[in-house]
Amino acid sequence: MPSHYTTNMRFKFPILAICLEIIIIILFGVFVGYETNDGGSGHGHSGNNSVPDKFITPYPMFQDVHVMIFVGFGFLMTFLKRYGFTSVGINMLIAALGLQWGILMQGWWHSHSHSIKMTVLSMINADFSTATVLISFGAVLGKISPVQMLIMTIIEITIFATNEHLVVEILKASDVGASMTIHAFGAYFGLAVARVLYRSGLRNGHDNEGSVYHSDLFAMIGTIFLWMFWPSFNSAIADAGINQHRAIINTYLSLAACVLVAFAVSSLVQEKGKLDMVHIQNATLAGGVAVGTCADMNISPYGAMLIGFVAGSISTVGFKFLTPVLASKMKIQDTCGVHNLHGLPGLLGGIAGIIATSMGAKKDYSPTMQAAALASSVGVALVGGTLTGFLLKLPFWGQPPDQNCYDDSIYWEVPEEEEAHGGSAHGDQNTLKSDA
Repeated sequence: MPSHYTTNMRFKFPILAICLEIIIIILFGVFVGYETNDGGSGHGHSGNNSVPDKFITPYPMFQDVHVMIFVGFGFLMTFLKRYGFTSVGINMLIAALGLQWGILMQGWWHSHSHSIKMTVLSMINADFSTATVLISFGAVLGKISPVQMLIMTIIEITIFATNEHLVVEILKASDVGASMTIHAFGAYFGLAVARVLYRSGLRNGHDNEGSVYHSDLFAMIGTIFLWMFWPSFNSAIADAGINQHRAIINTYLSLAACVLVAFAVSSLVQEKGKLDMVHIQNATLAGGVAVGTCADMNISPYGAMLIGFVAGSISTVGFKFLTPVLASKMKIQDTCGVHNLHGLPGLLGGIAGIIATSMGAKKDYSPTMQAAALASSVGVALVGGTLTGFLLKLPFWGQPPDQNCYDDSIYWEVPEEEEAHGGSAHGDQNTLKSDA
């Protein structure tokens, strides 16, 4: 069948998106209501107009996390020279779907009744579940269709919520900043999907896979937003008081230390000592990922900085040396390098949590259960991602042919200038100037 038939989204995408939204609206109508002042759940107007402070207090942190999800993750992935529309646009699409589905999935696991009671904390947790999918999105960016992403979002958040329940409620592990349950899980789920969807036609790269000057600048916007708001991400669900205070400080210091080391190692591993923007866009954030599990623990300020130091180092080295090995030897084409930003630092965070709990940094938590939580997050992600990959590999989901990967024009209406100048990102600027 000609490729233009299989990639035509005119009916399959709208039908799937609208059907999913209708199903979610029905489920919300049946199961979801407001959390009210008296502890009840209301589907309609409540006579009591007072809202407890505990429902409103987390809202500023929710907004920080929300910005990270929609601006931070979206713009971080705009480095591809002809794929900016998809990076920001599909990021918004799957985030909007994911947060709705996440409210249902997490609500069913955490609710002790048939009713899901909505609070600002529910919204924060829903954004967290969405972050998992956005991490995985980075591993397959440029190689799958919007329909495939909708399907992956529903499946991954369902599996994520199950694993999170296992880690938090059954194993009783501590993971306040979700190094294990979000970052490691999202990375290895995405890598498993990417392995199943491996394209031999892309083993030598693709003309559109690189970046240009302005696309890297846009990606740095995402980096800066993520970097600034990460203390909110790691502390949003921590217990109010000293634990939340620690989580903010530890994340703040880990990120700061991580930046210096990432810059230093980037220069060190380059033959002429020049900085690589790929490293700066990503590895500078690894400290926020790695300190997540023990963010609210008494690890001392220098401990947080040490975690950031190690995270920045392994992330930068991973981008330089490990990503090519994954592609050539293991057939894992990791577009955004999520293994280096989320996978390795997520593992580091899990290991740091094991060490910290064994040293008594957080009472009543077992290093054995921390280890089991890390193993569960990685294992469930690999199995779930592999099965999801086989489902997405079915030929009727509209995935792009190899020659059209990393190109917005296959699923988007793009400006005429870009079409006219074919190969270069958003039109080669020098060519545009000379033509003018």
